[in-house]
Formats: sequence, C-alpha cells, structure tokens
Amino acid sequence: MRALRAYRTKRLLGLVATLIASGAGAQSEKKLPYWVSIAKDEARMRVGPSMDYPANWIYRRKNLPVKVIEVYPNWRKIEDPDGTTGWMHVRLLKEDRTAIIVSETAPLRSDPSDGAAILYRAEPGVVGRVSGCDANWCKFDVNGQRGYVSKRLLWGATSE
Repeated sequence: MRALRAYRTKRLLGLVATLIASGAGAQSEKKLPYWVSIAKDEARMRVGPSMDYPANWIYRRKNLPVKVIEVYPNWRKIEDPDGTTGWMHVRLLKEDRTAIIVSETAPLRSDPSDGAAILYRAEPGVVGRVSGCDANWCKFDVNGQRGYVSKRLLWGATSE
C-alpha cells in the first residue's frame, strides 16, 4: 500500500514539474485578458476546450495576434482580430508580441510623431512584431522594415 502511495506521489510531482517546465502553468497564471500570437502555419480553433470538439476555423496565418479571454488546462479561449472566439490548444500559441494593421493604411515613421518622416506604409491586414509602446505609438517591425505606428491603427499586443 505504501509503495502504491509513493508511486502516485512521484507521478503527481512529475506531472507538476512537466507543466511548470512547459510554460503552461505560467501562461495560465497571467491576468486576463492577455495577448499571444499563433505559433504554427496552420492552427484550428475549436468550439470547446478539447480535441473532441469540432474545429470552427482553421487559421493559416502564423504570428496573427489573438487575445486570450479564458483559460482551461492546456486550452485557451481566444478572440481574433475580427471578434471571433473559440478554443485553441496552448501548443498552437506563443508569447510573441504582435499586432495587425486595422482599418487604414498605416505609415511607419522614423520617430513617434505625426510629423516624422514616413519610412514605409503598411496596408490593413499586415502583421508585425511590436515593442516599445508608449501612450500613442509602438515600434513596429514587418520582416525587418521598422518604424513607429500610431496605436490607434493597431490591434494586438500594444500594452505591456
């Protein structure tokens, strides 16, 4: 009996250590909502938090920003830029801070100012990595083309 109890305790401790090492434990402790991005070239959104539920969307857009609005073990309920919600397995998501240009063409400027020189222009739907956001501007990087974009033109991880 004691051997069985020790075996179960070892298995439980091993499972906890695996969850902590995988980051699933840390990701689930964040304050909701929080931002992540799609990690794979193809990711299925499901109607419930299990592989038993049918997929209602297939995303073919790696790095697309999504907002985590609910947490379930190994699953995250997310909202995409169009407002669609559903469940995605944690292995399909990553912590990279990305954003998508919304509504109008966005100038990427040399400095965080409306009067700064325009380096590039990004069309609606362009996804890039964001960093260094302040109250009105974010550094925005699209495959090495960098500049500052007004936060009002972005949807995604624009807050720390």
